[in-house]
Amino acid sequence: MAPAYRPMAALAAVSRHASEPAFVVATISLMLFGSKRALVLGAHTDDEFGCAGLIARLIEDGTEVHFACFSACEESVPEGFDEDVLKREVVDAIGVLGIAPEQFYLYGYRVRHFPSKRQEILEDLVALRRRIEPDLVLLPSSSDIHQDHAVIAAEGVRAFKHSTILGYELPMNTISFEHACFVRLEPRHIEVKIRHAAAYVSQQHRTYMSASFLSGLAAVRGVQMNAPAAEAFEVVRMVVP
Repeated sequence: MAPAYRPMAALAAVSRHASEPAFVVATISLMLFGSKRALVLGAHTDDEFGCAGLIARLIEDGTEVHFACFSACEESVPEGFDEDVLKREVVDAIGVLGIAPEQFYLYGYRVRHFPSKRQEILEDLVALRRRIEPDLVLLPSSSDIHQDHAVIAAEGVRAFKHSTILGYELPMNTISFEHACFVRLEPRHIEVKIRHAAAYVSQQHRTYMSASFLSGLAAVRGVQMNAPAAEAFEVVRMVVP
């Protein structure tokens, strides 16, 4: 079993540089929105909904955002849709977020079979690291119980161990979620999240893709940081230059 991450310890490491909590907040904000390049890792098409608001904010602030997705889930497509529907829908969805087509990478791993392909996935991640050299990496949280998400989370930490890493929230696969980082979202970011999810027409039967769920979860996370809306993240690794 992989060792447990300690998000609060990561925050404490930052606070050693100053005694004021405001310094910590300013440092984290600078690291997120001062990033030159960010890489979002998703096991499956649509996983990026867990950090769509942050993606929108990063792009709004000038960060170059890349997205790597490792399966188009051909075997899980609902009845009535062709097996390649998610390959088309993901392009529309990331367009809503503002991710450029040339900064999108789609791999062909078989859904629910990632554990048997760990080394190959790690090698693809290392190749992405060399190609993009991201300051910030967003990936599924370490507590995600889906087998494919867990592989991307674990191998992502190995491949990007010198970058700041945040774990995003996918509530349908999370029993517990150690969230120590909250990112404020404005109404325009919530609207982008909802339009992004709506681009996945084949996935609209899933409760977690509904506008009511997305806005409701954002409101709950907002309460936790005294803001109208937010997204929450696990602090897996924090690098302060």
